[in-house]
Amino acid sequence: MTGALLRYLWLALGWLELALFTALLYLLSFLPEDWRRGWYHRWFRTWCRTWVHALGVELRLHHKNREPLPDRYILVANHPSSFEDIGIPSLFDVDSLAKREVRDWWLVGRISAAAGTIFVKRESRESRGHAVLAIAEHLRRGRNVALYPEGGIDGPRLQPAFRYGAFAVAMQTGTPIVPVYLHYEAQHDFHWGRHNLVQNIRNIMGTRNSRANYYLFDAIDPHRFEDKTAFCDHVYALYQEWQKRFLD
Repeated sequence: MTGALLRYLWLALGWLELALFTALLYLLSFLPEDWRRGWYHRWFRTWCRTWVHALGVELRLHHKNREPLPDRYILVANHPSSFEDIGIPSLFDVDSLAKREVRDWWLVGRISAAAGTIFVKRESRESRGHAVLAIAEHLRRGRNVALYPEGGIDGPRLQPAFRYGAFAVAMQTGTPIVPVYLHYEAQHDFHWGRHNLVQNIRNIMGTRNSRANYYLFDAIDPHRFEDKTAFCDHVYALYQEWQKRFLD
């Protein structure tokens, strides 16, 4: 009884913290871009951590990497849930690639855009091309970028293949790929299925097991591969191995 009460109080504090910080970041998003460059993104990462607190998720980063992260990288991850949209930037200093619909979400869309999120219409080849150029520009400015090469959320297991975009940019710019494998112990509670965002939040908060495991592996040098296809296939094969290890 006492444990449950303390959890409810902790979650209530998290939602209060999130509401106040959301209001602050929303107002600050109207400042000119030159005024908020740098510090706004750091606050955005703190805002993501307040989301983790409010949802009651026990987020764990497991360092399976032997080498430190490179100075500049493209982070790729599998995409079993919507939670990684806040989980990844709460742990890594990255600009994320997100679907264009997120830009239109109330409050969240404006805050994410102000923090440097890159948006793409997945079904539009032209939009995907613009996103590739935007990723390259972010990398040129010294930023790291995070994206999900599955191209969308379609259940806790890997989709049949990865898209080539991330690997093409990595080869064009000489940027290493940093793979992160995501595993939610109550995977079906975290999965965003046919229900809406509010129901998804309720499922996460009411989960049987709030542990989220993010496994970080060593960066992969694009110069090892002849082309984007070989690079992509190699990384996808690694994810298949990690799926057998952590999920099966």
